[in-house]
Amino acid sequence: MNILSIQSWVAYGHVGNASAMFPLQRLGAEVWAINTVQFSNHTGYGKWQGPVFDAGLIRDMVGGIEQRGVLGECDGVLSGYMGGADIGAAILDAVATVRRANPAARYCCDPVIGDVGRGIFVREGIPQFMKEKAVPAADIITPNQFELDYLAGCESRTLADALAAVKAVHGLGPRAVLVTSLHVDDTPEGAIDLLASDETGRFRLRTPKLNLVVNGAGDAIAALFFAHYLRVGKINEALSKAASAIFGVLMKTAEVGAPEIQIVAAQQEIVEPSRVFEAQEL
Repeated sequence: MNILSIQSWVAYGHVGNASAMFPLQRLGAEVWAINTVQFSNHTGYGKWQGPVFDAGLIRDMVGGIEQRGVLGECDGVLSGYMGGADIGAAILDAVATVRRANPAARYCCDPVIGDVGRGIFVREGIPQFMKEKAVPAADIITPNQFELDYLAGCESRTLADALAAVKAVHGLGPRAVLVTSLHVDDTPEGAIDLLASDETGRFRLRTPKLNLVVNGAGDAIAALFFAHYLRVGKINEALSKAASAIFGVLMKTAEVGAPEIQIVAAQQEIVEPSRVFEAQEL
């Protein structure tokens, strides 16, 4: 499996490609990584150093790969945080280039817009670009609850609300939707839900809610879900495998009290989760 992953990069810690690349490799995928930024650390620390790359770099990198004659072997494109609409447009151009070479290739978009309690935290124009351009171009999207509600234009207070929102988002174009960090009225305290949907059905998976705050978990689960969905073709299995793996990684992170997600130290959880959660059909 070959995946073109276009995301940010940090030298210290794990977000963007630094969170997605190793789990994909641990699952046996070749990752063709294109970095949209090269930062010392994620911006949540308040201070960081390093450059932001422009859209021209993405086009140059994709063009160079295309010259190798290998884009026909690319099984999918993965994208996350987009620093600006110009970067987003370059990513969608990359998707189109890959699809010309391999019409079976799939595009997974993690539509990073904001989060519950924080609101929208991306640049002006990005939320609209996600809803009007990126999400309609995607085969698979992996929003959190806040992003689901933004894209659907409604608030998911109940499971029925969330299912209606997912249906509305399917209407924008994506075949498969994975909703992360979902908490509705029947989600118990101390638990967190994930919801996945495609033409085969709708599934919910519930795990304990761990007492930790780290960045990069969303990037990692998007990558894991994408890889498993491409490989097994069954959304309930992909949900179970991805959620079980990320829970194991986060459990190890909580045990050591680390400020960064412990992807490398807990790498065995990626391929052989110590606790398996099953998806329940709705």
